[in-house]
Amino acid sequence: MPVVRVDLAERAYEVIVESGLLSNAGQVIANAGLSGRKAAIITDETVASLHSAALISSLEAAGFSPTLHLVPAGEASKSLGQSEKLCREMTQAGHDRKSFVIALGGGVVGDLAGFVAAIFYRGIPFVQIPTTIVAQVDSSIGGKTGVNISEGKNLVGAFHQPALVIVDPETLRTLPAREFNEGFAEAIKHAAIRDAAMVEELAALDPASRDVPADLIARNIAIKARVVEEDEHELKDVRALLNFGHTIGHGIEAAVPYGEMLHGEAISLGIRAALYLSEKHAGLSSDDSRKILDLLARYDLPLILPASIATEIVLEKLARDKKFSAGAIRFVVLDAIGSAKVIKTITTGDILEAIEHLRS
Repeated sequence: MPVVRVDLAERAYEVIVESGLLSNAGQVIANAGLSGRKAAIITDETVASLHSAALISSLEAAGFSPTLHLVPAGEASKSLGQSEKLCREMTQAGHDRKSFVIALGGGVVGDLAGFVAAIFYRGIPFVQIPTTIVAQVDSSIGGKTGVNISEGKNLVGAFHQPALVIVDPETLRTLPAREFNEGFAEAIKHAAIRDAAMVEELAALDPASRDVPADLIARNIAIKARVVEEDEHELKDVRALLNFGHTIGHGIEAAVPYGEMLHGEAISLGIRAALYLSEKHAGLSSDDSRKILDLLARYDLPLILPASIATEIVLEKLARDKKFSAGAIRFVVLDAIGSAKVIKTITTGDILEAIEHLRS
């Protein structure tokens, strides 16, 4: 059973990865020191139909009193309106500062539930139980919570570390193909910035099998954990390395109605743009670029920007992105697979050129 510790002093926590762990989640949570509390399970309607019964049964067997709170599936649920609705529901269900939240679902649910936990009674503990690849290898780790507003993704939020993360690879078997594949954009990002050997391992997996080794998930988690430990609040350029592919990717994602393009699909396009700029500005070889692009294609991730997405809209969304500091662009590039750095010499003209490159 792989266990990754995220060492953040008094906010440290463990990420436990094991097939079938969902059915024993109650006892695992009790062992983490949350016993005796009321639990507010926040999940979406799709995940609830698949996994909430097993989680509730496990929690009750461990002595918890769980309540279930549903949001519609999809990116549109990451909103201030849904946050208020959930806080009111939890209050009406008798939750208070002694309760804790469980985020059961993908990245949308994790970000939303974590934000609710951060603001309810000025902050209560929460547990992440991610059920998608993108959530298991990336978004459930590191304490970034938040919701979207019309002007951009994740512009309202808080740093609020989970008390525990429970990862059950078996939950991935219930994902539709598109949702399963999109998460590998984040795994490919991790390989690109920190673990060149992982490129070959990801290439060897059969996307149709749904068999994702626990050890591979844990290695991705460990990459994220080590970066977060070095730069929890993204005050240095270390945590910014996790934004490889995300600067232009977030702009693309925000340029269409929420949910029309999945996060990993937008990040795939962002990675291709970042590879183009890495070749131009950081000396990345075309062979290394091709390896990453081939891997994205293996997981059926898009590499061509649809003509319907206007360049000027992408640029407008980029200008509001958190990765811009005092108007300057902090852009992550590779000089080789496994070696990333932040540079501040990328211009708006370079960004425009990279976006147009995505149309070829």
